[in-house]
Amino acid sequence: MDKDQEDMQFLSLFGIYKESCNIILQWRKLFAQITLALVLPLSFIFLLHMKVSDALFSEITRDWMALDAKNYDKLSDRIDRETAFFLLFKAAYFTFLLIFSLLATSAVVYTIASVYAGREVSFRKAMRVVPRVWKKLMAIFMMMFYLICIYNIGAVIFFITFQSIGSPENVRVAFYIVFGGFYLVGLVYLSMVWQLASVVAVLEEASYMGHAINKSHALIKGKIWVVSLIFLKFNLLLVLIQLGFQNLVVHRNNTISTGITSRIAFGVLCCSLLCALILSELVVQTVVYFVCKSYHHENVDKSALSDHLEGYLGEYVPLVSMDVQLEQYNV
Repeated sequence: MDKDQEDMQFLSLFGIYKESCNIILQWRKLFAQITLALVLPLSFIFLLHMKVSDALFSEITRDWMALDAKNYDKLSDRIDRETAFFLLFKAAYFTFLLIFSLLATSAVVYTIASVYAGREVSFRKAMRVVPRVWKKLMAIFMMMFYLICIYNIGAVIFFITFQSIGSPENVRVAFYIVFGGFYLVGLVYLSMVWQLASVVAVLEEASYMGHAINKSHALIKGKIWVVSLIFLKFNLLLVLIQLGFQNLVVHRNNTISTGITSRIAFGVLCCSLLCALILSELVVQTVVYFVCKSYHHENVDKSALSDHLEGYLGEYVPLVSMDVQLEQYNV
């Protein structure tokens, strides 16, 4: 990285983007290999899921529309088979999406940490680390999935409780607006904690995965607005790519020439943009980790970090937890 640890706390939103771009450009060959091996399949699976799901759901809908007393048994059996296949496809999609997402996160975070620690890093080393790191990320995923489920259940219970209480129409409208706003803010915050906890899990020793979540929560404090803007920007760009793919490839927008050649071109374009977006997001969230550490005056000891990274390759006897933890410096 071009910035010293002490100076990273002063990076603005655009400074974080600039630092991330510099890292990608400086190590473009390595990141290109990671993109082809992990990010491209992740992007392809994401977009293919949209196309196949639309086709399967449309078929189920047509059969439901044609269902009547004359052909009830035949169409009912067909709908059951199509629904079962649709659910199996969804399960397979989420499984592969999760796997490639965790693998890509592992490779990118390890690569950037190695660059920061001044370690020699290669595509082969990054791939060797992935099987060891993704288990930690899976544990983080399971914990955050549980927390988000609890959060959603609590929100539903609170909403239903209010609905059961009689109140004037203007009060109900105000409640819907306030409740919806607070719900989205909480969901966005949990998602941000999840992303940063994935980086913490890879770069810091932890006796339990709850440490990574608690640490992520503490690091975000003070940089909440910057992290929020980054999160919202990436998700907005993701939505735009989704809408473009749906209109130009999946639904064949009639206002634009959508022959087979044009649709393939649009599909390749959307996949390329999605690859660039995912890679950028993974790099940025790792840079944000170092920015937050610097903001809280927690110096990342490069030698300890280097030893910690070597542990994933089985090249050293792991240090005790307190040696790997990052020390504080005074400004």
